[in-house]
Amino acid sequence: MTIHPDLLQLLVGVGAILVVASAVGYVLQRRFSPDGANQAIENLNDRIRAWWVMATLLAIAFIGGRTGVILLFGFCSFAALREFLTLTNVRRADHWSLVTAFFVVLPYQYYLIWIDWYGLYAIFIPVYVFLLLPIVSALRGEAENYLVRIAELQWALMIAVFCASHVPALLNLKIPGYEGRNVLLIAFLIVVVQLSDVLQYVWGKLLGKRKIAPRLSPSKTVEGFAGGILSATTVGAGLWWMTPFTVWQAGLLAFLIAILGFFGGLVMSAIKRDRGVKDWGHVIAGHGGFIDRLDSVVFSAPIFFHVVRYWWTGS
Repeated sequence: MTIHPDLLQLLVGVGAILVVASAVGYVLQRRFSPDGANQAIENLNDRIRAWWVMATLLAIAFIGGRTGVILLFGFCSFAALREFLTLTNVRRADHWSLVTAFFVVLPYQYYLIWIDWYGLYAIFIPVYVFLLLPIVSALRGEAENYLVRIAELQWALMIAVFCASHVPALLNLKIPGYEGRNVLLIAFLIVVVQLSDVLQYVWGKLLGKRKIAPRLSPSKTVEGFAGGILSATTVGAGLWWMTPFTVWQAGLLAFLIAILGFFGGLVMSAIKRDRGVKDWGHVIAGHGGFIDRLDSVVFSAPIFFHVVRYWWTGS
């Protein structure tokens, strides 16, 4: 199996960063938290270990090519859909709607990505499933909270399946002169979004004073937002070599991705606060659930996909 040199360079770079982060976390723990009493340091090390797991899974998927990436994000969609629906008002009357969502809609959306039927996967969930699932639930004859139940299910499918599926859909784009490198577009998207999240947190801790939406996400500050977005934009511009973009184009797209990722996190935080929970799940130590890691990605992925599709492929 041949690995593109740019992908290999990226994987080595990410690995080196994680090695340095692990070393720093180890030193901090030995010096300031030998008994595990310092929560900030323990949380940092939990996050670093979680990043090792996630980076390893992504690396395996990237090396596996098209099949690996689609299977990975299909699994992530399944887990995220499950997390989302555990916090909704679904009832026994929605049993067949749930079965349809998990075992028909989700796999068929990813099958459409696999065969590259853009004309259908772009509207399958927001149009056809939007009309189908209310019918399935209505046939059970349960009217209590009907609108709320079906709206929550629609939202879950849009976020966890439709938006998330646009990440592997980047593999389908036919960009002149960029053949065989589309997996690097996925890497660019994920690296910029996740670094933006991390850098917003770091800048917020260092300089944050003015909270943006304290009732929704107390950790988000104006200073953290500005520092994180600008830093992620700079990093994105520096990663132009792994994209079909120029330095300025990469920087502008990174800025767009980071902004959308921020608002995605804010929207999903609002839903969590409404449901009275801190995290969507506890699968990933230090990171919460799958949606806690995907919230920024799923808001930026469809926009990034369509910007690249219409500006760089001429489709």
